[in-house]
Amino acid sequence: MFNRLLTWMKGPNRPSRMFWTGLAIRVLYITLGHSYHFRTFLDHFQFGWEDGRIARALVTGYGYADPFSGHTGPTAWVPPLYPLILAAVFKLCGIYTPLSAWTILVINSLFSAAVAPAVYEIATRCYAAANSPRNVALWSGWLWALYPAASQYAVHWVWETSLTTGLFAWTLVLALRIRDNPANTRQWAAFGILWALIYLSNPTLVLFLPICVLWMLWKPTVRSFSNAALAAVLFLACITPWVYRNWRAFHAFIPSRGNFGAELYQSMLSENNGFPWGITVSFVESDPEYISYKTLGEVAYVRHKSELAHALIQANPHRFTAYVLKRIYFFWAGVPHPIDRPAFKPWLVEITREVNYSILSITGLLGLALSLRRRIPASGLFAFSFLLLPIPYYFITSGARFRHPLEPLICIFTVYLFQSTTPRRTRSLT
Repeated sequence: MFNRLLTWMKGPNRPSRMFWTGLAIRVLYITLGHSYHFRTFLDHFQFGWEDGRIARALVTGYGYADPFSGHTGPTAWVPPLYPLILAAVFKLCGIYTPLSAWTILVINSLFSAAVAPAVYEIATRCYAAANSPRNVALWSGWLWALYPAASQYAVHWVWETSLTTGLFAWTLVLALRIRDNPANTRQWAAFGILWALIYLSNPTLVLFLPICVLWMLWKPTVRSFSNAALAAVLFLACITPWVYRNWRAFHAFIPSRGNFGAELYQSMLSENNGFPWGITVSFVESDPEYISYKTLGEVAYVRHKSELAHALIQANPHRFTAYVLKRIYFFWAGVPHPIDRPAFKPWLVEITREVNYSILSITGLLGLALSLRRRIPASGLFAFSFLLLPIPYYFITSGARFRHPLEPLICIFTVYLFQSTTPRRTRSLT
């Protein structure tokens, strides 16, 4: 039975089998585990948080607005891609209904399952050399399709995490393809469009884009430069409507999202201990923070909070440094918890979470180091993703979901690390 299953996993059309198997497992979990049942606390806020509020405002005729409570006017608090997808689901299936919850989680699962064939192709292209271990691509792809931790954000979270991770994985696939064939105009065009979608989903990942493009143009030609220019034009064409909308709505240049100053301020408050949990603006309409946000408007409110944040940093540089170091640690080695959680947690669950999280970081980083040492193709490019993608979170907050876009690569490097092990030779007794 096991041999038959193994033969099926190794058979033809592996990437499509990985995708459909991963999708089926995720949808079954959502359906049978009832993960689409969200708490109604704070008027269904757990159902999409700020994204859910904006999606509701879009469907009910208030436009891209109202990320918290009541009607507070236009917003650029979060990028538009995921709220627009969620608004379409609300339009078709109802606002905050169980059917909407099931539908959006299935959409999340589509993007999550689509990472498996991307992982397979990345590993195939990078570890196809004769001196590399066999089956790195096979086991990496199936690990992503089957491993529960790879699907947790798809089946539980109404947020952009799975969408961003799926888009980023496929931009890496395109980067590898274009590196081999920089004259392929269609792939360059797809590359520019996918990066625009990432920008409109989670703009922090764009820190990696310049390095990626430079790596792709390793043998510059007139054709490759013209293709890169086409990708840049398509990228700008896709994001310009959002920037223009923000200019019209706020009379200010907001290229991506407009909440950085407010989040920076929360990250410096001593009561948050370096990890601002919960919402930035209160839901209680009589709360001074809510009144300030609604009265000043989002741009002025965020500007004021930014000024306060910089004052706190200047007055407490040691606290700022300590918080940054703490976030670096938790990004890679732990799972921080809200400060109001009870002290006594099920110890087995807690140890499992901590070990699972930290072990994957360790094995992923060791696999990356081994790949760099053995000059595996694209390992230098991937190293830059590990360096650049976490930087914004070091300065604001840290959490397990922020590592998720890197986890497809962590999956590949972990498999490569273990596939590279060889049994130690036994000493002869003679």
